[in-house]
Amino acid sequence: MHRDRSGGRAESRREGETARVLLAKSRAATAYAGGEAILEVRDLVKHFPLTQGIVVRRQVGAVKAVDGVSFDLTRGETLGIVGESGCGKSTVAKLVTQLEAPTAGSIRYKGEDITRLSGKALKAVRRNIQMVFQDPYTSLNPRMTVGDIIGEPFDIHPEVAPRGDRRRRVQELLDVVGLNPEYVNRYPHQFSGGQRQRIGIARGLALRPEIIVADEPVSALDVSVQAQVVNLMERLQDEFDLSYVFIAHDLSVVRHISDRVGVMYLGKIVEIGTESEIYEHPTHPYTQALLSAVPVPDPEAEAGRTRIVLEGEVPSPADPPSGCHFRTRCWKAAERCVREEPPLDVPEGFEQVTGPAHHPSACHYAEEKQPVAGG
Repeated sequence: MHRDRSGGRAESRREGETARVLLAKSRAATAYAGGEAILEVRDLVKHFPLTQGIVVRRQVGAVKAVDGVSFDLTRGETLGIVGESGCGKSTVAKLVTQLEAPTAGSIRYKGEDITRLSGKALKAVRRNIQMVFQDPYTSLNPRMTVGDIIGEPFDIHPEVAPRGDRRRRVQELLDVVGLNPEYVNRYPHQFSGGQRQRIGIARGLALRPEIIVADEPVSALDVSVQAQVVNLMERLQDEFDLSYVFIAHDLSVVRHISDRVGVMYLGKIVEIGTESEIYEHPTHPYTQALLSAVPVPDPEAEAGRTRIVLEGEVPSPADPPSGCHFRTRCWKAAERCVREEPPLDVPEGFEQVTGPAHHPSACHYAEEKQPVAGG
């Protein structure tokens, strides 16, 4: 039977486009050959409705806090997520730990989509995915002793530690994070900020999880204390075989602890790669602008480099720009950026070459710049 050749070519093009999109998602999500993927996040979306009216409330829009985020986390890996305030980093953390329900997308832990779980099944998964919160002052109940705070997970999961053994387990956890085991009867107000964050980490370790999501765990601490907490987390990762999702806005801290780094802007990851790929060979204009703002501890190098100053304000997540979300502040923006949203994929100019610039970047005009941030 005769087949329409033009129709066959159109079908072939559609199949090729579908394959390209799937390949782009695969590259953007994995991009790390470190081993088994313990957490797989695909097309994650969280829109918060905007309503108006008093008697009859109706939705008039939505805040697109997270608008299509994909990544993998492998066993023993630290994935850093950076970006300006309001870009959706903390919302991603709450979605991964199921403190917020996603609008769309999937979060697979060991192959199981945890967004579809509830009750006992979700409770069992939460035991293995714990969170360290941003503020060490408000994340601890001031009316509870340290022993009660760290031991509270054992009340929710009594199978982990028998009641008669909990005090010893709490004291062991205090010792693990570098605090005196005899502090079990003290209250949070009797500790410094760094000590309180160590208590939060001890609480996160209580159930021996496999994944810890750390939402800006050092942003409220002094620089010297930040180094102590970050070094502690690195040591605990080796000791307990942990995988981290480490969220921060401090690029230097993220570089110190991360194996891979994802850069977020207005609810999307715009570039993702290994630590050296992102910091030494960035290809997305937003990443380059962020890194250019990091001071270099060398007066001569600092004086000789070019600072990228972004103009304008970050658009509202309730009304993001069409096409590329970054185009309103980008010096490379063209008509194509208005019409087409760039996929998070290896840029066209780097597809046929090997090297550190060969990593996913959501820009139509991605190009490599010289390193702009010190180690």
